[in-house]
Amino acid sequence: MKLKKLLKTGGVYEHSKIIRVDRSLGLLLEIPSHPVHTPAYVSISDVADEEVHKLEKKFKEGSEVRARILGFRLLEGLAMGVLKASAFEGSVFTHANVKPGMIVKAKVIAVKGLGAIVQFPSGMKALCPVRHMSEFDIEKPRKKFKVGAELVFRVLGCKSKRVTVTHKKTLVKSKLSILSSYADATEGLITHGWIATIENHGCFVRFYNGVQGFAPRSELGLEPGCDTSSRYHVGQVVKCRVTSSVPASHRINLSFIISPVKVSEDDMVKLGSVLSGVVELVTPNAVHLHVNVKGNVKGTIFSEHLADHQGLAAQLKSALKPGHELCQLLVLDIEGNNLILSAKYSLVHAAQQLPADAKQIHPNSVIHGYVCNLIETGCFVRFLGRLTGFSPRKRALDDRNTDLSEAFYVGQSVRSNVLDVNSETGRITLSLKASSCLSMDCSFLQSYFLTEEKIAKIQGPDSGSLESDWVETFRIGCAVEGRVHEAKDVGVVISFEKYADIFGFITQYQVGGKSLENGATIRAVVLDVAKTEHMVDLSLKPEFLKRSDKDSRTPVSKKKRKREAKELKVHESVTARVEMVKEDYLVVSLPECDYAIGYTAATDYNTQRLHKKQFAHGETVIATIMALPSDKTAGRLLLLLESFSRKAETSSSKKAKKRSGYDVGSLVQAELTEIKALELRLNFGSGFLGRVHITETNDQHDVENPFSIYKVGQTLTARVIGKCSLSEKNKKACLWELSLKPSILSGSPVEGNKQMDVGFNYSVGQLINGYVYKVENEWVWAAISRQVKAQLFVLDSSCEPGELLNYQKRFLLGSTISGYVLSMNREKKCLRLVPRPFSAFANGAVAERGKSSNASDEKGVSHIHKGDVLGGRVWKVLPSVGGILVQIGPHIYGKVHYTELTDCWVSDPLSGYHEGQFVKCKVLEINHSEKGTVHVDLSLRTTSEGTGGGDSRFENVEDLQPNMEVKGYVKNVTPKGCFIMLSRNIDAKILLGNLSYGYVQDPAKEFPIGKLVTGKILSVEPLSKRVEVTLKVADKDNAGQSESGDLSSLHIGDVVKGRIKCVESFGLFIVIDDTNLTGLCHVSEISDNLIKNIDEKFRAGQRVTLKILKLDVERHRISLGMKASYFEDEDHEVSISSHDSSEEMEADLDDDSVAKLQLEDDMPQSSNSDSELVLEDGSAIVHVESRASVPPLEVVLDDMEEDDVADQPDNRGNDSDDGGENLDEKSKRLAKRKAKEGKEREIRAAEQRLLEKDVPRTTDEFEKAVRTSPNSSFVWIKYMQFMLSLADVEGARSVAERALKTINITFESEKLNIWVAYLNLENQYGSPPEEAVTKLFQRALQYCDPLKLDFELLGLYERTEQHKLAHELLQKMCKKFKNSSEVWQRRIQWLLKQKPEEIDNVMRRALLCLPQYEHIKFLSQVAILEFKSGVPDRGRSIFEKMLREYPKRIDLWSVYLDQEIRLGDADLIRALFERGTSLTLPAKRMKSLFKKYLSYEKSRGDGEQIEHVKQKAKEYVEAASLFKKYLSYEKSRGDGEQIEHVKQKAKEYVEAAVA
Repeated sequence: MKLKKLLKTGGVYEHSKIIRVDRSLGLLLEIPSHPVHTPAYVSISDVADEEVHKLEKKFKEGSEVRARILGFRLLEGLAMGVLKASAFEGSVFTHANVKPGMIVKAKVIAVKGLGAIVQFPSGMKALCPVRHMSEFDIEKPRKKFKVGAELVFRVLGCKSKRVTVTHKKTLVKSKLSILSSYADATEGLITHGWIATIENHGCFVRFYNGVQGFAPRSELGLEPGCDTSSRYHVGQVVKCRVTSSVPASHRINLSFIISPVKVSEDDMVKLGSVLSGVVELVTPNAVHLHVNVKGNVKGTIFSEHLADHQGLAAQLKSALKPGHELCQLLVLDIEGNNLILSAKYSLVHAAQQLPADAKQIHPNSVIHGYVCNLIETGCFVRFLGRLTGFSPRKRALDDRNTDLSEAFYVGQSVRSNVLDVNSETGRITLSLKASSCLSMDCSFLQSYFLTEEKIAKIQGPDSGSLESDWVETFRIGCAVEGRVHEAKDVGVVISFEKYADIFGFITQYQVGGKSLENGATIRAVVLDVAKTEHMVDLSLKPEFLKRSDKDSRTPVSKKKRKREAKELKVHESVTARVEMVKEDYLVVSLPECDYAIGYTAATDYNTQRLHKKQFAHGETVIATIMALPSDKTAGRLLLLLESFSRKAETSSSKKAKKRSGYDVGSLVQAELTEIKALELRLNFGSGFLGRVHITETNDQHDVENPFSIYKVGQTLTARVIGKCSLSEKNKKACLWELSLKPSILSGSPVEGNKQMDVGFNYSVGQLINGYVYKVENEWVWAAISRQVKAQLFVLDSSCEPGELLNYQKRFLLGSTISGYVLSMNREKKCLRLVPRPFSAFANGAVAERGKSSNASDEKGVSHIHKGDVLGGRVWKVLPSVGGILVQIGPHIYGKVHYTELTDCWVSDPLSGYHEGQFVKCKVLEINHSEKGTVHVDLSLRTTSEGTGGGDSRFENVEDLQPNMEVKGYVKNVTPKGCFIMLSRNIDAKILLGNLSYGYVQDPAKEFPIGKLVTGKILSVEPLSKRVEVTLKVADKDNAGQSESGDLSSLHIGDVVKGRIKCVESFGLFIVIDDTNLTGLCHVSEISDNLIKNIDEKFRAGQRVTLKILKLDVERHRISLGMKASYFEDEDHEVSISSHDSSEEMEADLDDDSVAKLQLEDDMPQSSNSDSELVLEDGSAIVHVESRASVPPLEVVLDDMEEDDVADQPDNRGNDSDDGGENLDEKSKRLAKRKAKEGKEREIRAAEQRLLEKDVPRTTDEFEKAVRTSPNSSFVWIKYMQFMLSLADVEGARSVAERALKTINITFESEKLNIWVAYLNLENQYGSPPEEAVTKLFQRALQYCDPLKLDFELLGLYERTEQHKLAHELLQKMCKKFKNSSEVWQRRIQWLLKQKPEEIDNVMRRALLCLPQYEHIKFLSQVAILEFKSGVPDRGRSIFEKMLREYPKRIDLWSVYLDQEIRLGDADLIRALFERGTSLTLPAKRMKSLFKKYLSYEKSRGDGEQIEHVKQKAKEYVEAASLFKKYLSYEKSRGDGEQIEHVKQKAKEYVEAAVA
């Protein structure tokens, strides 16, 4: 049965029985579960609250204890338990026991930036966030929450085993219901929560277990105009009431008003009601009122809802003061106890028709509303409540080029035409176009004057004032007397004696040509009154004065009035004359009605912000009388312009009549009205408009400027050939297409009203003409006919770069163009032209495509032939010697080989080209692959090809002959030579020996890719197309040396010096100084001793001293030798050095062996860098540590071929005493050690030389050095040292940053050296050092191996004795690299020096983390460290424990013996040897053990012990051979019983020997 079915986490079991007591580890219990008992284990840390040192004394096997289950180890089949007394206290033991809202007691164990960490009695931890530590914000949490204090908390929630609690007093002591799930949020529930976020429209409140709700602004209980943040703050505990909830959507609506005012249904305010209210507060965005209804109801009018006109809304708001009463207010929306109101006349006037639900809206109806939001794709219009419709951008404006944000504003009154109502989704689609939504009444203008009158009443003085009757005095149409105050250019200002604050104004148009002087008394008629501005517009025209005088006399009879003037009637059309143009309306006079004064709006609801039509004084307009003067119109006559009503009406009958006037094919007489670049505009008939396309003027399109023979006003005979398509942009719908072609004018007319088809009869290769109508960046577009267009690619227009650069100036609008059809697209009626003719056979495929599929052949190259000269554009400059890609078509690219870039051989042929440059190119070859791709080879050379001359390019190998001088560019470089490009088809190889007469140390450096070289052909193989070239002919500096290539100057026995040219497995090739001769020093002639790895001892470039052994004149061979015995009788010494001059030092600065700074430290697993900044005196920045300290055990425990004892200091000189045994193994080990020591000496010498001799001394010298060796960390670090010696720390930092950017990414070790030096720099000069090092270390982690970098930082901390930081870093490394044996070993090493008491715990952790196969290696290293730096007894115990488990591992015995030999206790050593030599192991392993035993005794010089060892070995051999022979005999007989008898006897013998 499963453990989880038998036991329950957190369960308490009284009679648990102790089965076993593990010393220092824990207890094994038997839990009395049902139906079977279950094993459980209790760790030593969980047996008691206090520390228990000896479990066996406190707990006895068989006794019973009380246990609680912590968890399970399912893989081991065990339960984990706890016996601590504190584990049985409290209600919370595991996370399963945590319930949101429960009261708990806990102890504060830590206070951090996020809050306080508290611990329950069971040991479980929780977080008390900073905001929940107190009711108010606390600046210093540590003063209130002291570590160790026990406090009362309430659980907020538990998520992912993370428990959060609160200490807010209100929440902890709250007796209200706990809201911990959305299902618990029932309507009317009152509970406590805390504010999480404050927004302008409300507050978000958080409850337990992550539940969240929202309280709108209307439910916050705020006074009008009160700011939310001034009353509430984030984190504040609030009591709130649930008004509604949707658990499925995780939505809860709240209210801070706990006891709302109850209102009866009859007294409840409904949407669409018209109310009144008194102003209480005016804020920047709204006006707050007390609404005159039952109950304490508040209302809000947003600024844009004060009036239909934006300007008047601002004036009204500035005039309002608390106490003013506003009437006629429409209820737009209800938010709790607050009403959203509107004072817009358009909405109040249409209150009965405004919908509050989508079911009340019907398509094709026009409804008043207001803009509530604007987005890029359309406009949202709102009606009552939240009912909203959407007008897409294309349905919002007649002109689609107008921006929505310029045409509308949020809050604007609009009329909307309902296009569609979706009953399923409730979506309403509207149209706001002026053509479909224009007003059919004068409500927009009526709203303006009524609002203006309302503002005037609010601003006006008391009724008892003397000036309260000025409006009555200045009635519209009456005559008043005044005095000229000031005459201006725009008009005359009039003042009135009775009313000092009233001024009149007469425009120049209304002056009537009279001359007025200042101070003169005049009599004028009132045209308009601005009551809010105390301004009156007057007129001096006689007709107005005459009407005024007539009205002032006794009225005449009706019959006479009818005869004199036309009577005013509503909805009657009249002719009006514009008298004044105001910003929002026009003042007009009606001559037919005795010059009555009227007013008409210049805009409408939806066109307030659009461009208004300009009217002129005296202009005659047609208008319709909509309202006669009354109180509802502010005493004015209101009109509606006919232009508005016409747009609202459909004119299909007029359009039908207009269309029926002419048919396609009719001949017309038309007047030329306008000449454009590509068309003529004409008028014909009764208001018909037509155009003549430039291709319809003549039959041949090769006439330049065909419109030059026509003049404006000229009458032309044309034939109607069609009508412009409605989809064409910027064309009017009633524009007719005409033609002036002689062939069409003389032809028969077309019957019926049909479009004359121009056809699409073209063929590939046909020459056609057209006129340019558009020039783009890549294409030239030409009109072939009215419906057919052609395009010419820019690169096809010319092959000269100068013409291509200015091609837009060559093709002017309307100019003629000709070309040959390359491809066609019948659907789009488009042709692709090229200026050059091409054969029909070569382009058959193109013609077929053009006929069948109508596809354009933009990717075809059929019109391009070998040898063609084309225009091109550099598309991409390829890196190295890749050449360049040149575009020669819309989707066609050709490649220019590196040798085809220039006419002459130049050192850098790419320098003259850049991307986008126009070039002239020649097609060399066109290749078609099987996959359908096309490869075009181009050349930018202008000279003709030839086989002679130094600048020629050889296309065929047959053109090359031996000894011919050639030039080429280096294509590739290898250690054995390089390859050069002679042409685009021919490459040649150059062997290393043929690169130069002198020694070439670094071919890649001396012959970089792309270098121009001159050489001579050595051999040509036409069949394989292989060419070999030598460059020695070009080395003029070594011409003298070539003469010295005679062997006669050398003699056998001469001692010479030279430089190693190359190292092979059979010997060294050496160039003899002052000659061009190369000799061979065979491997047998290098040293008197055997050399196994010649490449580890020597390298190319080393200088050596040699002796000539043999000269072969005929075969031109020299045999050399460099054995030390050759020079014993002479005064020469063998010299092997890497450098002999400062010149060579600069060349070798970037050598890996010289610049290598990463070396081994005392521990083999660590990788401490020796590149350390020594900053006390600035004398050196690189610290070179010893390379020779290799520890005896690199834990190669499975392979004992490399005996660990041989590496010990006490035994190095004793292996030679045993000269006859195992010579091969010994020689291998010795050779390897010598090679390693020699390599280390070379590195040490090179570094010493660089440190002391040829180091740069100035900034310029260092800059030269880093340019020479950009990837050498040694040079960069020396540069940093130099900057520090100048006390320029910032300069040193900048050098480090440059180095990190410059060194190639492949040189990881070099970059690591820079990072380490940079860390040392910041450790000394950072501000503060710890922060600077940490920040830089985080940067370095992004580029370096994290493990290596951690070891480097650890070494830095240890060297600077920052033990605390070292300890923290080691802890992090053990967590990050817990599977790395090296990390754990390093931590053990550090603990041995600092905290040896923690070693046992760390070892246990390491063994749990490390893989099983790493345990032996790790434990061996720990034991060695104990022997060296710790307590040897602990090391012995580790070895003994391993040998008990692995008694036959000879490697463990060997290492164990090595450590004991190092300590020197003879008795322990001999006892250990005796144990080891008594094992039953294979003969080879026993032999090594006996050998080590014998070697030890020989080192002590005890003859008796030596004989004892030899005798014991002899007995082992004899017994082994005897038993082996006995066993062989029995096996031959096949007696199985006897075979087992022999094996048993051999086993008893071994056991007896061990005893």
